Amino acid sequence: MIGTLLNVVGILIGGMMGLAWRKGLSPARESMFKVFLGAFTVFYGLRLTWNSLNGSSLQILKQLFIAVLALMIGKLTGQLLGLQKLSNRIGRMARDRISTATDKPASMSDGFKICAALFCAAPLGILGSIQDGLSDYYYPLGVKGVMEGLATMGFVPIFGWGVMLAALPVLAFQGTITLGCAEFLKSFLEAHRLLDSINAAGGLLVFSVALVILDLKRIELADYLPSLIFAPLITWVWR
Repeated sequence: MIGTLLNVVGILIGGMMGLAWRKGLSPARESMFKVFLGAFTVFYGLRLTWNSLNGSSLQILKQLFIAVLALMIGKLTGQLLGLQKLSNRIGRMARDRISTATDKPASMSDGFKICAALFCAAPLGILGSIQDGLSDYYYPLGVKGVMEGLATMGFVPIFGWGVMLAALPVLAFQGTITLGCAEFLKSFLEAHRLLDSINAAGGLLVFSVALVILDLKRIELADYLPSLIFAPLITWVWR
């Protein structure tokens, strides 16, 4: 659960900085953080995919094809299930409540509810928790922790210190996913040599997060989450 703990620490540190430093970050520093996070995410996303590829050149091409195919099928499945629409709906509700809070005093419970919904509904949280549980790869959640720490820093002047309590549902939600994957799925996937296929697809998804951070392309990440299920299935069938 290193990734989830990093995420929680990021939220708490961001909240404490927001309480101590009400002015927040300047636009220049925000841009610097975005570039740093984007580069970090590109490296660790591609690193995860690269480390999951093995064998001859033909086998590596086959593994990459399976990962891309899983992403395509996963995207179609996610669209049918409306995963990104659900994530967007939660985001819109939170933004509307934040805009309302700027016009009149907001309660501490409002800040907790809004931040808990935003942080737990983030697709990167689900993806990072799965990777942390299956491969001990906590870097995606480390990126999420920095992003949400900066967000918490901006929410504290509006809602007060209650936004820091959102770390508790994040700990419970992401920790449950991580421990569940580690306890019930990891040994099965390793025994059947299916873990690398999930890591290959997951690494590409982590890489795509960098495109969003750097404002290069809008990626509907939630719709791609089912690809983590299709990657091992396609690998199993192909054999």
